[in-house]
Amino acid sequence: MKRMLVLCPYPEGVAAGQRLKYEQYFDDWRRQGWQIDVSNYMDRAMWNVVWAKGNVPAKVLGVLRGTWRRFRDLWRIRRYDLIYVFKWVTPFGTTGFERLVRAQAKSLIFDVEDNVLSDVQGGVADHIGPLVKLLKSGRKARYLIGSADHVVTSSPFLNDLCIPLNRHGACTYISSSVDTDRFQPATPYSNDKPVVIGWTGTFSSRVYLDLLRGVFQRLARRVPFKLRVIGNFDYDLPGVDLEVVRWSAEQEVAQLQALDIGVYPLPIDDWVLGKSGLKAIQYMAFALPCVATEVGTTPMLIRDGENGLLVRTEAEWEQALESLIRDPALRRRLGQAARRDAVARYSTHAIAAEYRKVIESAELKGRT
Repeated sequence: MKRMLVLCPYPEGVAAGQRLKYEQYFDDWRRQGWQIDVSNYMDRAMWNVVWAKGNVPAKVLGVLRGTWRRFRDLWRIRRYDLIYVFKWVTPFGTTGFERLVRAQAKSLIFDVEDNVLSDVQGGVADHIGPLVKLLKSGRKARYLIGSADHVVTSSPFLNDLCIPLNRHGACTYISSSVDTDRFQPATPYSNDKPVVIGWTGTFSSRVYLDLLRGVFQRLARRVPFKLRVIGNFDYDLPGVDLEVVRWSAEQEVAQLQALDIGVYPLPIDDWVLGKSGLKAIQYMAFALPCVATEVGTTPMLIRDGENGLLVRTEAEWEQALESLIRDPALRRRLGQAARRDAVARYSTHAIAAEYRKVIESAELKGRT
């Protein structure tokens, strides 16, 4: 049996960027003859505090534990036929750990998300602490993009940037995907109760939700609705009927089935050109009409007026959301079209073969 070691930032099953990308294909890879070991830099204790302010002693201890795990990993790299790196090997310092892994790896795949080649960080740079700024550094990503046997990218824009940087020109855009057999719609498309507008994400992406604070407050003065925030942080929004729900793997499906509309706000800048549109794909799988900022990958996922709505200004956000709140038939038409696209284009059934091709390509390059 061939052996693969996955080096990733976060524990299994908690970060959407991992669990709704490569993690959900582990069983498929095992069926292809791979034994898979996972080494996450952050353990659960660090994951619980890394995005929150304060907790400095816990974060320092988490960094020490993660770095120790990486030192141990260096002793076993040569035992594996393939190393799969997501985002980085370690978050701090130089590219030293990445170079040591690359030097010993028989074959290496690098999975990169967000436009880490851009100096702009999606409007969040002024709101994040120094730890997160280091986590988003592009220096390590540039080295791994150049030296990997194959690069997996999160958007077509990012893929175009990476191709000339990779020594083989071996870069493949693979969309985020969802298990549409598990993500089943249950929305009634009814106005018998207040319509629920939903957003899902983590503390690190809450700044994107903040882009709509004024929109929600003004909208609440015109039409009744409930705003459901599904995440790992507390949130308040005066003047809005707000429900904050703690995300959990066990309740994820039920939490999203309770929505009527999904929102995907983004800043309009270079950073988001690397985003995969995962939130939009999640909403689409649940047959929810999605309102999204028209930037980056979203126009490739959403056809305005056919399977969702695309907007750019706050006035357009308000108009789109009010139309959906008042018109359940519109929600049904857009949502059902979105579900059909999610199954055909963004389901794990549709995407699995793309990962297999990348693994086969990296293996071949590693042997030559």
